[in-house]
Amino acid sequence: MLGMVEGTHRNTYAEVDLEVIKQNINAEKKLMDTQQSLFAVVKANAYGHGLVEVSQAAHAAGVDGFCVAIIDEGLKLRSIGLSEMILVLGVNPAAQAVVMAQNNLSATVDSLEFLEDAAVFLRAHKLQLAVHLALDTGMSRIGFRTPAALAAAVTFLKAHQTEFKFEGIFTHFATADSSKADAQAYYRQQLTRFQQLMAVVAEKPRYVHVANSAASLWHREAKGDAVRFGVAMYGLNPSGGDLELPTVFKPALSLSSEIISLRRLAAGESVGYGKTYTAKNDEWIATVPIGYADGWLRRMQGFAVLVAGKSCEIVGRVCMDQIMIRLPQKIAVGTRVTLIGENQGKTITAQDVATYSETIHYEVLCALSERVPRYYN
Repeated sequence: MLGMVEGTHRNTYAEVDLEVIKQNINAEKKLMDTQQSLFAVVKANAYGHGLVEVSQAAHAAGVDGFCVAIIDEGLKLRSIGLSEMILVLGVNPAAQAVVMAQNNLSATVDSLEFLEDAAVFLRAHKLQLAVHLALDTGMSRIGFRTPAALAAAVTFLKAHQTEFKFEGIFTHFATADSSKADAQAYYRQQLTRFQQLMAVVAEKPRYVHVANSAASLWHREAKGDAVRFGVAMYGLNPSGGDLELPTVFKPALSLSSEIISLRRLAAGESVGYGKTYTAKNDEWIATVPIGYADGWLRRMQGFAVLVAGKSCEIVGRVCMDQIMIRLPQKIAVGTRVTLIGENQGKTITAQDVATYSETIHYEVLCALSERVPRYYN
């Protein structure tokens, strides 16, 4: 089935610097303990940066494995020849154990019932599935919650080594990216809870991993055998600026477009759907071909973009395919418009976009649709 058409004949595009991603990976490696492995988190189209291209760059940088959210992302990585461990972070129905085992994908498991049901499928196909047991220490999302439930799963795995390879065990911190006292206390509570649960695991698997980007940067005591290197791999601060990201990490993505139409409005004339903006003076208004269908959402009305090094407000409602901006003076059709990135010495970051729209930069970049081409250098 065909997806959304990529807009290659429209000068709206994202640029992704793969060398920056490699540099960010190498910077993280220098912060890690030498015995720790690094898993590149490339779920959700590599946080909007491009699954295939980013994964190939991460492979070239020497990562030890990959984390994806859904089986199909893992299958895509296998189809391009990547042989590293690939952990599917989301839980799946037991019947999917077969396709995961057939493609050497590691499964996240959060119930004994999955193991019992999956064993039947795996035995019928003479397959073995690598599993990572998820522990719910406070996210209340997925994972074993009690020592008894975890012990039962570990016992089952030991008794069914033909069907299962006990490869890993992990948890996920909810507040490792915050400096607030209550958040720090909750992080410590989760870490303690993880240690309590791990007490029933007599024989540890190859990978015991707790550190996401935030924990690896600001909670070195979390340790573990591996780091799940996510948003910081793309040069973005997991805390959104609450905690300081080392300056060695650089953003890899920029978002650009151009002026495609220009008009001179007289005072009193209005712009866009709903007549939400009316010119107070004679003004130059430019149209830029990007809108909410591209991931530049309606809430961006009133934000500013950069044109010729100048800040230009988005006026009128963001349309499905276009925005209108107010220029300080007449600027030629074809002039580049920067929505994220640098323009003549001024910069708009993904965090700036997120702060204005009262969200997180993860959402800003994941929202960029397939219609926006990604170009790589």
